[in-house]
Amino acid sequence: MSDLFPPFEPERETRRARFKAIPFRLIAPNLVTLLALCLGLTAMRLVVDGRLETATICILVAAALDGVDGRLARLLKGTSRFGAELDSLSDFLNFGVATGYVLWIFNLHQLKSFGWIVVLTLACAMALRLARFNVMIDDPDRPEWQKNFFVGMPAPAGAITAMLPLYLHFIGVPVQEYGAPFVGLYILFIAFLTISRIPCYAGKTLGTRVPRDKVLPIFVAVVVVAGLLFAYPFEMLALVVVAYLGLLPLSVARYRQLEREHAVKLPETVPAPAERPPEPA
Repeated sequence: MSDLFPPFEPERETRRARFKAIPFRLIAPNLVTLLALCLGLTAMRLVVDGRLETATICILVAAALDGVDGRLARLLKGTSRFGAELDSLSDFLNFGVATGYVLWIFNLHQLKSFGWIVVLTLACAMALRLARFNVMIDDPDRPEWQKNFFVGMPAPAGAITAMLPLYLHFIGVPVQEYGAPFVGLYILFIAFLTISRIPCYAGKTLGTRVPRDKVLPIFVAVVVVAGLLFAYPFEMLALVVVAYLGLLPLSVARYRQLEREHAVKLPETVPAPAERPPEPA
């Protein structure tokens, strides 16, 4: 009982815990993540207000910021476990909850209960995909070449591809009026891709080394793509989604090829067992 009521000693000096100052390079990536989280929450408000196009843009910008915060953290050497967990929570809300809610308001509500099941499936698939990603980060036995591939479609790409019906709607295709069943089946297909074991190229090493003779063509290509994206944003987004889905078989083929090459090299790197000395007669 004495532990429950310790003696009060007013003359005893109490010391306040001191914490070290945190470098700004550790905070900057988390600020980008929080900005993306705010955009996802704002998208849910905008779609309720009937501003469907602006809500879609908010989720797209959140997906772009999700690609920035991780690279910014690695560039500033500010990666942390806290940042990784915050990024996963932000991704779940932006690409699972907010994206599903926007699609529900768009036309999945026409399917009644089935439409809501589609939304729940997308959100749960994103949560499971992100949980698996967090577990695989801590795998020390994962080969280096596998880090260039995602296991399943990543959450930002899943949200961007899931909103293909919205892009088609904005360019004049009557998806909202007549395409609710097809939209529901398409969203279930995207949810399956996010939790599947299909390898998707990550592109983390893309641009680390660029041949000198390809620098100027890359500049021109970036200018052309940026111009088309600003002039015809939703047409370009629809084209990018179709191209991305079409390139998934190539990503799988490349993964299988590297896997076979790694299996061939593995016996060469494993040291041979030492010969046992002959037993005395």
